[in-house]
Amino acid sequence: MSWDSLNDAPEIIEQPISDDDLLVAKVFVTKDGQELLDLLKLRTLDQPTFVPGDDPSYGYFREGQNSIIREIIQKINRVQNRK
Repeated sequence: MSWDSLNDAPEIIEQPISDDDLLVAKVFVTKDGQELLDLLKLRTLDQPTFVPGDDPSYGYFREGQNSIIREIIQKINRVQNRK
């Protein structure tokens, strides 16, 4: 494999926009929705997922919370990038 072979990489297939994507985007692009999303980010993504000395399973729990917020952001971006 060489660097040149990267040019032959398959194109990324875009996922179709689902009804869920449209609903999430509709809710979270409003002023209130953006404020709520900022609050959710502050309480999840902006916090450590693991603190030394805590039970390791706490990190798994926290990443589960983070994944929900990441999915919301991904749905919003999917809709906004298709417009």
